[in-house]
Amino acid sequence: MADSVVLDPVDLHILRLLQNDARTTYRELAAEVGVAPSTCLDRVARLRRSGVILGHRLRLDPARIGRGLEALLSVQVRPHRRELIGPFVERIRALPESRALFHLTGPDDYLVHVAVADTADLQRLVLDEFTSQREVARVETRLIFQQWECGPLLPPAATAPGRTEESE
Repeated sequence: MADSVVLDPVDLHILRLLQNDARTTYRELAAEVGVAPSTCLDRVARLRRSGVILGHRLRLDPARIGRGLEALLSVQVRPHRRELIGPFVERIRALPESRALFHLTGPDDYLVHVAVADTADLQRLVLDEFTSQREVARVETRLIFQQWECGPLLPPAATAPGRTEESE
């Protein structure tokens, strides 16, 4: 487990703002947080160097690019051995349909979030890319009707009940 980084209220405010809109300029961030733009730039650079900020991503609407059906695939791999896991993970991550891959505890070994064109495309993906693999013992499919983004990710102390942004 990675070491935690100590974040003060200004860092937390910057992280909240950037998670809501990563395109916010340093000048806008500085004004909102109440520090000089150079201070804001230094803080964001420190957050990047320390690994708190991992990068910036562009989010697309899957339906607008022809992938209007999303699903979660629960995958059981047998035997669940290290020499099979690496190649399996890399193969799944390389699929253009894969959105996220999680290694789990419990009866299923992996949960794969996929985006496909339609049910025929989903069937093709499951049959050709998953169940055709020798190590895949079982795949269970759940369609996603709707999903929501949740609030910004903050350290536990900053999200404790009763704490508000104003109290920081």
